[in-house]
Amino acid sequence: MTSLWVFGYGSLMWEPGFDWQERVLARLSGWHRSFCMRSIHHRGTETQPGLVLALDAAEGAACDGVAFAVAPENAERTLGYLRERELISSAYLEKTLPVALADGRAIEAVTYVIDPDHVQYCGGLPLEEQARIIATAVGGRGPNTEYLWNTAGHLGELGLADPDLDWLSERVRDLALKRL
Repeated sequence: MTSLWVFGYGSLMWEPGFDWQERVLARLSGWHRSFCMRSIHHRGTETQPGLVLALDAAEGAACDGVAFAVAPENAERTLGYLRERELISSAYLEKTLPVALADGRAIEAVTYVIDPDHVQYCGGLPLEEQARIIATAVGGRGPNTEYLWNTAGHLGELGLADPDLDWLSERVRDLALKRL
């Protein structure tokens, strides 16, 4: 019996960092994937923040991602790891939300969503501004470009469409080439 499900929509999809038993395509309704969080640790700095993905609430929205099933004996360790990784600046809120699995099952999954009242929240930035930020920011876990391209590439491999990420990937590539 599985005691914990985790919903991934960004780097958790391609770098979960925890042991899982099952990985299933999934959809979370009422939220959309967005570069709406300024990154001052992982993909930017306090003086030059980058952008990372977060789930931003929006009526009628849905986010496609991956749900990971974690064995009961690993649940506590996994939650500890996720809290250390995701709650580094308190910009994310940990929620347990209903998620629809692609195979028809309905589950509740631990999900990290943006706190729209947090100082790092920057929802609504135009895509061009997002591209300019992502093209140049670097943080403790590497370049912001790497985060974008890994996420967009993984979504493509999974057959999950995200037109904004596709547009950003191309635009950031163009900006990066101009800098060379």
